[in-house]
Amino acid sequence: MNIHIREVDKGIMRQISDVSAIMFAKGFLGVFYGSLSARISQDRFIINKSEAIFNSLASESLILLDKTHDYRWSEASKDAHIHANLYASFSEAKFVSYAMPPYTTAFSLKNATFEPKDYFGYEYLGQKIEIFDPKDFETWYERADTDVVRYLKQSKQTFIIVRGYGVYAYGRDLGEIAKKIDIIEQSAKILSLSQGLDLNLQDNTYYGV
Repeated sequence: MNIHIREVDKGIMRQISDVSAIMFAKGFLGVFYGSLSARISQDRFIINKSEAIFNSLASESLILLDKTHDYRWSEASKDAHIHANLYASFSEAKFVSYAMPPYTTAFSLKNATFEPKDYFGYEYLGQKIEIFDPKDFETWYERADTDVVRYLKQSKQTFIIVRGYGVYAYGRDLGEIAKKIDIIEQSAKILSLSQGLDLNLQDNTYYGV
């Protein structure tokens, strides 16, 4: 365990490890993509390292970052600057996750909006969500931290679906974030299957909620 991680509550690290294993098993996190972090104080947070394996995220796979951009930032996930800007912009953000759920990502490639038609998606996510188009992947990481925050402030949502890239989400509870991403993925899967079956699910008043 590195000296910076020693002061972090073991319960938080255990929670990150447990949730990352679940999300890895569902295919939301992979060997080369995904990130999880937790705010430790106003200006500090822990995040997985760039080489972390999410099905067994040990303390050695996490690193503590702050405003001092030293060697630790080069070891951290490449999403670290995005997480940092989310924490700086939203006081209610205690945890942040980036995931690439396959059905959601695939759905985003052919649709400009995400409109859940299943009960749980409709009730927990909303009627219509704009899918963010990053336009140019070559410069995405140069502007992702500002683009993601700008979208979330304008939409007043706690998650963003980025076309062809995945989902960023933040919240006060990591388990709730994982639950939300799972609901998004299941709704995207149902939408994809319903399109394949040519089902007519256009009436948003179906559930009366």
